[in-house]
Amino acid sequence: MKTSNRANFSKLGVILATAGSAVGLGNVWRFPYMTGHNGGAAFILLYIGCVLILGIPGMVAEFVVGRHGASNAFRSYASLSRSKGWGAVGVLGVITAMIILGFYAVVAGWCLQYLFASFSGSVLGDPDYVADYFKTFSTHPVKPALWALAFIAVTHVVVTRGVKGGVERASNLLMPTLLVLLVGIVVASCLLPGAGKGIEFLFKPDFSAITSSTILEALGQAFFSLSLGTACLCTYASYFDRKTDLMKSATQVALIDCVIAILAGLMIFPAAAAVGVNPDSGSSLVFITLPNVFQQAFSGIPMLGNVVALMFYALLSMAALTSTISLHEIATVFFHEELHLSRRAAATIVSAICGVFAVVCALSVGAVPGLRLFGLSAMDFGDTLTSQYLLPIGSFFTCLFVGWVVPKGVVFDELTNGGTVSLRIYRLWLFAVRVVCPIAILLIFGHQLQLF
Repeated sequence: MKTSNRANFSKLGVILATAGSAVGLGNVWRFPYMTGHNGGAAFILLYIGCVLILGIPGMVAEFVVGRHGASNAFRSYASLSRSKGWGAVGVLGVITAMIILGFYAVVAGWCLQYLFASFSGSVLGDPDYVADYFKTFSTHPVKPALWALAFIAVTHVVVTRGVKGGVERASNLLMPTLLVLLVGIVVASCLLPGAGKGIEFLFKPDFSAITSSTILEALGQAFFSLSLGTACLCTYASYFDRKTDLMKSATQVALIDCVIAILAGLMIFPAAAAVGVNPDSGSSLVFITLPNVFQQAFSGIPMLGNVVALMFYALLSMAALTSTISLHEIATVFFHEELHLSRRAAATIVSAICGVFAVVCALSVGAVPGLRLFGLSAMDFGDTLTSQYLLPIGSFFTCLFVGWVVPKGVVFDELTNGGTVSLRIYRLWLFAVRVVCPIAILLIFGHQLQLF
């Protein structure tokens, strides 16, 4: 079942490419919003705990499937069991990735629009102007769709260049640049007068704000932020060589993910506190609230406000691109290997399908409000379907598969690299994958469905 002559990531590529798949708009926007909505530092501590106890075991489980299978997600799952039906878990991951790429490209396209508009400073102005700017653009019948297609086209070019020349090279460039931009904005934000309140909110826990809902939301953020359930980690692990330490790699990726999420909080909370803006403003935070923050925070030096806005939307665009590359790669390698197509032809199929869905999602936001499914716009439907149903289901069955179906000898061999790597916590990890993670995912799933 293994694919011969398969490319492998370099040692650095393993970390940066896999971290890039996890780091995205969820870290730069959703994590600060969730933190602001759930008590600041208390939520961060819960999130870190969930990543350590549940996220890392789940990541390693997908790594085991991907590296052993050394193929696309479908073949990797099917090759590890007597029943080929388990390959459906991999197919589910491919479908989930394509749906996410479709609506994710729309938001990424908004980031590109704001990036180019930042060159002229046209996204900054009084609150009414900024709010009207976003409404006018997002409901335009052509522009949002074109920007979404442009983002998919950029992603397409990267993926067609292959694993080494495309995916890894892009990750090696984008991730360090993303970090530099993020640190630059953090410094500018933390030096603002009155920023101390935002920093205190981020690092001084308010445990009274913790509820059962807060814990479940931290669980959900940990799983979704680390790309669990999309077959992304499984696909990228298929490019790992036999010397890659799976547990160490998962820990390093989780650490990078947490650091960038916390830095995103340091970017937003101090600046918001400096101008008296509430950070839990939902989707409007990135495209409506933050331009007002930049305008007010740097009112004494307008040019600096434009520079920070430019850096911010460049950061968002890069964060989005690292994620769209991984989402595209999942489906591309599936069509490439299962339909025996060239990589370029497979990537073209993925880009075409996701492009059509992206256009539908872009139009459903406002230009054509009739594009609805089950009472939701096409974009909200895609988001709800994947985040509340497909991702938890994929993660749940992956944990059951690795914990109870895959032969123990195979699992132990993968985790220890054939006995060359010491792993004292093997039994603890196996218990987490078999019992703790499935229960946690069921709790997330039930919470999303408002069963409790």
